[in-house]
Amino acid sequence: MQGINIFITSVLFCLPFIPNIRSGEEELVDWKASRKLSWSDYKANPDRGSGAAASTTTYLGIEYSIKDKTLSYKIQCSFSKDRSWGLNKTDYILAHEQGHFDIAEIFARKLNKELSEYSFNTSSCKKDLQEIYERIVKEKEDMQNAYDRETNHSIKKDKQTEWLKKIAALLDEYAAYTNYD
Repeated sequence: MQGINIFITSVLFCLPFIPNIRSGEEELVDWKASRKLSWSDYKANPDRGSGAAASTTTYLGIEYSIKDKTLSYKIQCSFSKDRSWGLNKTDYILAHEQGHFDIAEIFARKLNKELSEYSFNTSSCKKDLQEIYERIVKEKEDMQNAYDRETNHSIKKDKQTEWLKKIAALLDEYAAYTNYD
């Protein structure tokens, strides 16, 4: 079995609040518990030279606005159909890829938790929000890398099973922070 390669893109929007944060022509799928990824979502051409069985691209973005010392924000956790591809399209590999998308969702919820607990400070708000976002993204990337390293890109089936249980437990742990848009 070939290893799986994951590309993570993180985006921070420091713009006025806009209801729809998607931009450009890229086709995205927002994370939803009721909507799992399928191989038909993977539209990019496989990189046959990479040695990877699949590649998943996710985005964690935020838009926020400040009005009358009140912070409003919208977080987006999405999967890019146009940047993701599958070469070895098995249910097992798809479950591993779904794990990557679910990890991105865990950190969208963590970001929502941190922002909901943030004490507004007029003089440092922009810097504070940037630091919170960058720290959460780093934690997300560290977990994505640990997931691939410890499972050897899903090859270690016992570790893959452990990780999927861990991911499910973390989704449950942060369930209170699911509604972030």
